[in-house]
Amino acid sequence: MEFALLPAKLIGPDLPPSMSKRHPVVAVTGSSGAGTSTVKRAFEHIFARENITPAVVEGDSYHRFERMAMKTAMSESLAKGENFSHFGPEANLFDKLEELFRVYGATGGGQKRYYLHSPEEAAEHNARLGVSLDPGQFTPWEDIPGGTDVLFYEGLHGGVVGDGYDVASRADLLVGVVPITNLEWIQKIQRDNAERGYSAEAIVDTILRRMPDYINHICPQFSLTDINFQRVPTVDTSNPFICRNIPTPDESFVIIHFRKGAREKWGIDFSYLLSMIHDSFMSSPTSIVVNGGKMGFAMELILTPKIGRASCRERV
Repeated sequence: MEFALLPAKLIGPDLPPSMSKRHPVVAVTGSSGAGTSTVKRAFEHIFARENITPAVVEGDSYHRFERMAMKTAMSESLAKGENFSHFGPEANLFDKLEELFRVYGATGGGQKRYYLHSPEEAAEHNARLGVSLDPGQFTPWEDIPGGTDVLFYEGLHGGVVGDGYDVASRADLLVGVVPITNLEWIQKIQRDNAERGYSAEAIVDTILRRMPDYINHICPQFSLTDINFQRVPTVDTSNPFICRNIPTPDESFVIIHFRKGAREKWGIDFSYLLSMIHDSFMSSPTSIVVNGGKMGFAMELILTPKIGRASCRERV
């Protein structure tokens, strides 16, 4: 069965308007195992090639608790039989994240902070700020520097919506990057065992504990994204708890799905993409499939015109 391809141009003077706001907000929402390192490289290439200065915001900086306080809050919640995880609203500042998106979109300003994951990050920011913070702590809130072209958020909650907050509505371009669930679990099991020394039983307990928040606060975001990049392995991952290796990009496909209306909104020409990405194919009228190793290239090909044109309007 063949699908009719839209004639819209992806590049050139006829490219339809992308992000019309003077200060656009781009949010990438995704989780472990989705290919976050590939995403970062793709956007770094876009920003460098298009001479764009981004204000980068990390999702971890909008957690509610520092590392030790989080452990205490989690222990107290478990003792009460209450659900509590990094995925849910109790452990995050969703209202403050929405406020950042709103303020940046209106003024190009706002405040951000950093969560210090490692001694190296702590040393870097301590030297920059003249403070003495340890890994697991937040830096003080600080103003976003002037002169940036776009706000770039990457984290777990770029499209979260709930009672009293709607982060998704504040993003001009919302991109989902998500693996199938088994792949996500394999990534977490491998990382927590190798880097943190957790037992398999403890990791499974964590996965089960976080599942209600994952279902209620993570999964719904991917129905709101403009574009989803979903990684699907081509090797057997049917039992993620015994897999010894994380599937490589070349052992995966990536399904690129455009939300209904997104092809028209963004001027996506599937025939152009299929001609540019070797061995890609359409799997539905709104999706194309590429080799996992081509994910970064596909992301740059699709997103560069949108982000580049938005930045050009800002500088005009």
